[in-house]
Amino acid sequence: MLAAHVFSSSRAMIPEKALIMSGYGINSEMETQEAFLRAGMASDIVHINDLIAGRQRLSDYRLLVFPGGFSYGDDTGAGNAYANRVRNNLWDDLLEFLDGDNLVLGICNGFQILANLGLVPAFDKKYSRDIALMPNRGGRLECRFVTIKPAAENIWTHGIVKLWCPVSHGEGNFSCSPETLQRIRKHRQIAFSYCREDLSPAGGEYPFNPNGSVEDIAGIISADGKVLGMMPHPERAMEFTNLYDWPLLREQQRRSGERIPDESLNMAIFHNIAGYFA
Repeated sequence: MLAAHVFSSSRAMIPEKALIMSGYGINSEMETQEAFLRAGMASDIVHINDLIAGRQRLSDYRLLVFPGGFSYGDDTGAGNAYANRVRNNLWDDLLEFLDGDNLVLGICNGFQILANLGLVPAFDKKYSRDIALMPNRGGRLECRFVTIKPAAENIWTHGIVKLWCPVSHGEGNFSCSPETLQRIRKHRQIAFSYCREDLSPAGGEYPFNPNGSVEDIAGIISADGKVLGMMPHPERAMEFTNLYDWPLLREQQRRSGERIPDESLNMAIFHNIAGYFA
């Protein structure tokens, strides 16, 4: 498990910066920016219109983040309208960014945007739409804490045993063809899977798997490992006191003589990203 990090204003900041995308209906920019700040990586929140107009340049950054929300109201499908704006106006810049030693992260609606753009699973760097985040099997918005665990070791999951963070989506049911699933498995592209509190597989059972995702998939990476899409929101529970059961955990740690942490285990993924560039 990654060691606990205590945030302070004196934290050494790495020189690389993140670009956090904004736009109509995106609603998790500030939490995402704060999580990266605590991990030692500065960022700018940039509206998609400013990128299209050339007022900001993607090439000035090393990390591109599509945060959560309901972009353009998801009126034409979850993340679809935002993905079309990217493809129709920023595609060449994005391809150049992907060719460099850069990373891309999509959380919740951001994962849906990545899926629509074909940035995951992106077999052989062919950006076709091979997966979909379908309506939840239960037919309603799911807003609850879930436990997820790494399904493979990579730059995103390094040192992580589990994350315990919220989901908040109506369309998170990971779906794909059997052929695509086989390729994702073969190339170890499943990054996180839903599980029970004891880390045993969710087995598709609700509420451990909150949306019916095939093989309990909560997040996948691109074939080259540089893009991660995930449905749960680690940035929405970055502090120890954000955890649903923090009073119980505090008492257990106090009685056992353990130090009560300032941040939650969910910060590990942000430390991994900053650490990659550091």
